[in-house]
Amino acid sequence: MCSNDDDGLDDNEQQIAQIRNTVQSGTWRITRFMDSGQDETTDFTGYEFSFNSDGSLIATNGTNTKTGTWSVTNDSNSNDDSSSDDDIDFNIFFAVPETDDFEDLNDDWDVVSSTSTKIELIDISGGNGGTDMLTFER
Repeated sequence: MCSNDDDGLDDNEQQIAQIRNTVQSGTWRITRFMDSGQDETTDFTGYEFSFNSDGSLIATNGTNTKTGTWSVTNDSNSNDDSSSDDDIDFNIFFAVPETDDFEDLNDDWDVVSSTSTKIELIDISGGNGGTDMLTFER
């Protein structure tokens, strides 16, 4: 019963469960979205995001509704960063055209921090090396 060779995995699984439970509660809004240094937060002004337990993701501003999927997964074998904290991926996918603002949210984001009211995500692009930052708050 005592095994110490996968303690990190157990910690990740606990944190993943905690993040999943947190985001499924209530609606969220984007309070910060930096796309390779460009502040594009206003692209999502007025949208409320609902992360549903069935993996569906709904964003609505009362007029427009976008549907997608979300998940939180363990990515401990990733070599994209040395920090142990980004072994957890927050995956977002909206089936929208490339030209849609919501396409910019499609990624396997690394979790920087998460509390009951705020989730900070980051992605370092393999292509241009730009850093994207995404913050949800409620």
